[in-house]
Amino acid sequence: MMRPFSLVPLPASAFWDLPGLPPSLPPLLAAAAGDRVALVGGAVRDFLLHRVHHAPWQGVPDLDLVVELACRDDADPPLAPAHQLARRLIQGLGPAGVLSYREHTAYGTAELELNLEEGPLLLDLASARHEVYPAPGENPRVAFGSLADDLARRDFTINAMALMVGEASTTLLDPHGGQADLGSRQLRLLHGSSLQDDPTRIVRGARYAARLGFALAPESLEQWTTTVARWPWAWRPGDPPAQAPPALATRLRMELDLLLEREPWRPGLVALQSWGALVLLDPDLQRDRCWPWRLRHAERMGLPLFPALLQAAGDPLALAERLQLPHHHQQLLAQALVLGQRLAALDPGQAPALWPPSRWCALLETPGVSAEAVALVVAAGGPWRRPLLRWWLRWRHLRSPRTAASLIEAGMAPGPQLGERLRQLRAERLDAERR
Repeated sequence: MMRPFSLVPLPASAFWDLPGLPPSLPPLLAAAAGDRVALVGGAVRDFLLHRVHHAPWQGVPDLDLVVELACRDDADPPLAPAHQLARRLIQGLGPAGVLSYREHTAYGTAELELNLEEGPLLLDLASARHEVYPAPGENPRVAFGSLADDLARRDFTINAMALMVGEASTTLLDPHGGQADLGSRQLRLLHGSSLQDDPTRIVRGARYAARLGFALAPESLEQWTTTVARWPWAWRPGDPPAQAPPALATRLRMELDLLLEREPWRPGLVALQSWGALVLLDPDLQRDRCWPWRLRHAERMGLPLFPALLQAAGDPLALAERLQLPHHHQQLLAQALVLGQRLAALDPGQAPALWPPSRWCALLETPGVSAEAVALVVAAGGPWRRPLLRWWLRWRHLRSPRTAASLIEAGMAPGPQLGERLRQLRAERLDAERR
């Protein structure tokens, strides 16, 4: 049985006094669900960091609410607890109080945008659930459960706490010691098979390490080391990409997307590499020491970071396929690889470093190689980086000093010769850059 861990006495409204959080919400939830709804996850963690451990407030968090099964409605089968709560809220607020509502049946979750007196508020409602993993790395089988079950399925202790809504005093449920780990700034996994079940939790740990400055607890790092050494997942590098389980494919991509797009990505990737966790992607990426330079330049050039990270993989295209990167990112990687092969085949005896700009343009401006692909090769470095960077910054923007219309007006007939003349004039302008 879960035992409540009580904070120093706080009024029930204490959490909702934080900037940007609506004080009208707790009584509304209490009226609709009584004491069977709890605030969980990052909101609780950030509240405790701010109120108890005096960390700077990082802004309004996501409001993730978990609802326990209270009673069976007349529905057959019974509605998910989150759907029950959502419908009671909608009924209590009326049409004007709800801006949008979506139910998701697979996990009994709902998204509800309320029109409160303080303004619009988006709530994520989830039914308390129990999870069982049929095989390492696969998606779990879920069933409705208790709040204790729901907290036990989470990643780290600091995210496995709950604040009950609607009670006379604020009660913190902390069955796994999250409060203590917040104080010691540690990321501690909940159980011994956590990473075997879902190895993407190590990426989540890197995200929290980057954002909060926390360290991975020694026993959690040991769990990772022993788990990856056993490699308990059915898929291995070199197997067909489509056969990889979700935790080594789509879920892994989603977590890395969040790291690259929403977190300080450099300390996050440093943490992953120091833990030996980039091997989840590719052994060559784990050994790669050039990714900070490559990603920094990709960011400066406005390129997506994910393809830049994967460039150093043993087989970037197979990895991109396994992770199910967007088609544009896969195409960008493929084009950069083609261009890299062309550059590697250049004969040093022809002194490419001394080529005029027009010759470099002829090499780079061929069908099937986009400007972004050239930039990705530039970000990766290499012996021909200097002329490629000049092309990216200036040469590709230079056009013929004469337009087609002006040449036709001067008496030149439309056709292939007109196009050839425009290319010749542009080449002359490009090569004048060297003089």
